[in-house]
Parts: sequence; structure tokens; C-alpha cells
Amino acid sequence: MTIAAQPATHHTALMKIGYARVSTDEQNLDLQLQALEAVACDRVFKDQGISGSVADRRGLNRAIKALKPGDVLVVWKLDRLGRSLPHLIDTITALRDRGVGFLSLQEQIDTTSAGGRFYLHILAALAEFEREMIRERTKAGMAAARKRGVQLGRPFKLSHDEIMEAIRMVKDGQTRNAIAKHFKVSALTLRRALHANGMTD
Repeated sequence: MTIAAQPATHHTALMKIGYARVSTDEQNLDLQLQALEAVACDRVFKDQGISGSVADRRGLNRAIKALKPGDVLVVWKLDRLGRSLPHLIDTITALRDRGVGFLSLQEQIDTTSAGGRFYLHILAALAEFEREMIRERTKAGMAAARKRGVQLGRPFKLSHDEIMEAIRMVKDGQTRNAIAKHFKVSALTLRRALHANGMTD
């Protein structure tokens, strides 16, 4: 992921929009709200009892909608904003593309400064690494499934010759599950093919 370079001069926000979140109703937002107030946020949006894994967060959606070019979104900690590192980077990058800055108080990440943008580059590289690791694990899992005879994707349709062979195997006493595995199709696909050729259960 490439993040375009920005001017090195520190940016003065038109408005600071704060966002605070806690995962359960039992937790309170006081610490976050006090921190956001201390940096003079003009408006603060909140989500209470909302996990970071939830994509659709009303408070966050309203905060992002309220932001205009030149504004800065402020959070107490990075994990208040993103449910994962890739999601976090995608959100901050989308804000940057709109001309909106981002400030995380605990980590002291300020994308309106040269140092903050440099740190964001590092996070973006880590996010891309995480995505690549997920892709590699997915490929490895699919390869292992194929070796076990698992049919991936759309079921393979049996040819006429294969259906005739399947019928012969049924008459020879082989189980339908074994035959389906032999042809690498689902049991349902085999059953339909047999029924279409006059062989009932």
C-alpha cells in the first residue's frame, strides 16, 4: 500500500472531531472523553457497547460524515478506531484522500505532521504483510483440502461416461459416498445424476 507524501508543514485543523468507543455497556467513556476534551475537540461522537469487530458503528459513521477537508479525526487510542490493522489503515487512508487528518493521542500519531505520516507508512507496510499472510494461509488451506479430496468451488458435473461408471459401481455394491468421493463431487450431485438416469435410492 502506497501513501502519498504530504507537505512537511504542520497543519492547523479547521475542526477537531473526536471519536470514543467502549465495547460493553458496563465500561464508561470518561477517560476517553476527558482526553478528547483536553485537546479541544469541537465535537465528539461516541459508540458505547459496540465491539471494534463491528463494521457498522453509528457513532463512527456520524463522525466520519461530519469531517470536512482540513478537519482532524481524534481518538484516544488506535484500537478505538480500527477492528484490525488493515481496516485501521484503510480508514485513515480514506480520510487522507478526503483531505482529513488523523490524531491518536496515546500513540502520538498525527498524520498532519511528517513524523506521523512516516509512522503511518510503517503501519501500512505491516497491514500489507498481514494481508499477504492471510492470502498465503488461505492458499495453503485450499491446497490441503484438495489433497483430502474436498471439492472446492462449483461442483464438477459428471459426464455421461462417468454417470454410466457410477451406475456400474452402485450395482457392484459400492456406497454412494465412496462413489461421490471417487469422482470428486458432492453426494447430492451424484444423487441427482443417478436419479436423472433412472436409478433411485
